[in-house]
Amino acid sequence: MRITQSTLRKMYENSEKITALTCYDASFATLLEDAGIDILLVGDSLGNVIQGESTTLSVTLNDMIYHTRCVARGSNKALIMADMPFGTFQITPEHAFTNASRLIAAGAHMVKIEGGSLMAETIEFLTRRGIPVCAHIGLTPQSVHQFGGYKVQGKTDDKARELQEDALILEKSGANMLLMEVVPATLAKKITDTLSIPTIGIGAGPDCSAQVLVLHDLLGVYPGKKTKFIKNFMPGAKDIQEAIENYIKAVKMGKFPDAEHVF
Repeated sequence: MRITQSTLRKMYENSEKITALTCYDASFATLLEDAGIDILLVGDSLGNVIQGESTTLSVTLNDMIYHTRCVARGSNKALIMADMPFGTFQITPEHAFTNASRLIAAGAHMVKIEGGSLMAETIEFLTRRGIPVCAHIGLTPQSVHQFGGYKVQGKTDDKARELQEDALILEKSGANMLLMEVVPATLAKKITDTLSIPTIGIGAGPDCSAQVLVLHDLLGVYPGKKTKFIKNFMPGAKDIQEAIENYIKAVKMGKFPDAEHVF
């Protein structure tokens, strides 16, 4: 049976941790679902781990549609969430709807949009027209040049207050979930406790409703310097599926992320 928003809502209300991983193809979609994953995120991180780019900014809508279709063909259980790439949702709500509808047609059940309260009008426009949205605040990789690099967000009182305000506005606009990336764990907990929608954390501490990692980071196959919130689950596992199962168990039991992997 397919996991839906209603399923995730019940998990959230029952304080059951929700698990998510990025996924870009049919084979891994099937493997991740067999391991018990709840959400498959077709992330624009494919620009980094699949295409070899230094940022996500070059990922196109057609790239995302292609990979969403691939994941959908290998999936029959998890909720599929797809990133809206840079330049596909910032112009007008109508433009965002046109592009989001193509991702839904490709097999996504929800789209993810980066940005704070500026995106509220667009999120309201989409959700009122039947397209579920996960909002994304904190470190938003599509804004890497504006941030001046991949840095922890919400460290000062003013910035923390701004993120809290953004979260409330995005929830009010109709966002179905909220992803927080690379923010202090104490701030992520405050925001999670304030909202009535599930939160997804990546580098945002253990108190979010859900956790997500980039699959290639979990498997230890992406080269380069590892950021603090990443954990390689392959050591000690007999194969990839067991590594993914170990991640899922760690999240469900509240053992990941631990103090070593938070800000």
